[in-house]
Amino acid sequence: MKIGILQTGHVADALQPENGNYPEIFAKFLGDQGFEFDNYAVVDDVFPSGPDAADGWLITGSRFGVYEGLPWIVKLEELVREIYARAIPMVGVCFGHQVIAQALGGKVEKFDGGWAVGAHQYDMGGKTITLNAWHQDQVIELPPDATVVGTNDFCANAALLYGQKAFTIQPHPEITAQYIQGLLETRAPGVVPEDIRTNAIDRLDVTTDSAQVARLIGTFFREKRLS
Repeated sequence: MKIGILQTGHVADALQPENGNYPEIFAKFLGDQGFEFDNYAVVDDVFPSGPDAADGWLITGSRFGVYEGLPWIVKLEELVREIYARAIPMVGVCFGHQVIAQALGGKVEKFDGGWAVGAHQYDMGGKTITLNAWHQDQVIELPPDATVVGTNDFCANAALLYGQKAFTIQPHPEITAQYIQGLLETRAPGVVPEDIRTNAIDRLDVTTDSAQVARLIGTFFREKRLS
């Protein structure tokens, strides 16, 4: 099964030697499930020929806000709607979670509650899972077809399921503690409030459930369901 990665940003140059760029990170994250990957750097206006260019689609995170109205974001929203109309399985992470929601009629804003950074717990289907987060923007109004399947007190719409068509998640199951540490050292100072940054540093050794979510995403791509 071929997964098209719609790359909406770039890992900072200083962090790429140890972590790779987004395509490498996601290929490693899902790498033991037999998928093939094609990458399209949509952030650089590199788009696939159409929704049928892959058997499934994954939209990455980004430093941009989905509400910025940049030409490539508008073009990506059009592609999201085309993929959705064809019922080709689609997964979105962080920015991907947000842009799918916005493209399908939801609303995304910079959350007035501030940042979620580092390891956080979420309720998914009655089970508690822990994932790394890095975001201030949130989906604050759901699209008509979306059902909440993951939540916590800070992020009400942390994971959404759109029937058999799309599964999206606000935190970053693909991000390792090493990568979070790099972000906390290079990007957080002066941007993320110091108390939040310090708290995230203190939780760097918390075990996450990334492997469990990788399997969920794999199941969704193959079978258009989460379990």
